Amino acid sequence: MERIPPHVLLGAYTEGVFPMAEDGEILWFSPLKRGLIPLDERFHIPHGLKRVLRKAPFEVRRDSAFREVIEACGEREETWIDEVIIESYVHLHELGVAHSVECWDEDGLQGGLYGVALGRAFFGESMFSRKADASKVALVHLVEWLREEEYLLLDTQWMTDHLRQFGGEEIAREDYFSYLDEALEGIYEEPWRKTSGGKSSS
Repeated sequence: MERIPPHVLLGAYTEGVFPMAEDGEILWFSPLKRGLIPLDERFHIPHGLKRVLRKAPFEVRRDSAFREVIEACGEREETWIDEVIIESYVHLHELGVAHSVECWDEDGLQGGLYGVALGRAFFGESMFSRKADASKVALVHLVEWLREEEYLLLDTQWMTDHLRQFGGEEIAREDYFSYLDEALEGIYEEPWRKTSGGKSSS
């Protein structure tokens, strides 16, 4: 089973780098402009979504169907999520550092997202919806969870119009590294380092 070794993958995150698959190759990216969603009062829930949240159309779960979520995220005509990416992140999930937030109803899994948690940083990877607003509801619950756990950084990698409606913004890579360093303080005590047997540079 081909996959990116966890110490390589997680070490890349500590350097502000993340992978995407293209034509059977794994490419690595560190954008000049980095997308972030604020975890403070700047996080904005659109009025229409507030009405949806009051109706509670989904049961929100965490980490109950990680593989289903990442596979659903890759079910697009153009995707950077191939089998190597899937198996690499499923392994991170098994190590306890990759997580999913899922929206369920009586018909099954309807949307969700996944990402990687290191220190007090969460690196959002992808999201999907099978029913209206499911990924948005998952994002709101992710932010609530990260606030409860006192996370400092929600990295979305790229910025999109979809994320801007939540208060998402782009910052320069140099500024991003300052946020990243603060959020990763104490990272070398993380359990995945012992599990993977690897080291990464800071």
